[in-house]
Amino acid sequence: MKSSMVEFDLQEDLLREIDREAKMHARSRTDVLQEAVRAYVVKKKSWSNLLSKGRSIAKDRCLTPEDVEREIADYRKVKSSC
Repeated sequence: MKSSMVEFDLQEDLLREIDREAKMHARSRTDVLQEAVRAYVVKKKSWSNLLSKGRSIAKDRCLTPEDVEREIADYRKVKSSC
């Protein structure tokens, strides 16, 4: 896979944490940063897909934001009583 060099600044304390993590798992700094970026991208895509699906369901059922908040509050009440 083709790669490109990326340059950016990190705070010293964060860089030390990254280096500690890399050393602890016998990995390179680059490996740790690539894994972090991949995880970030996957997480953002997952949330985007989830929100899109939620908007679609709300639209199909003619739900308002208030309806959704009320459903969430009701669900939380039921879960907290278990």
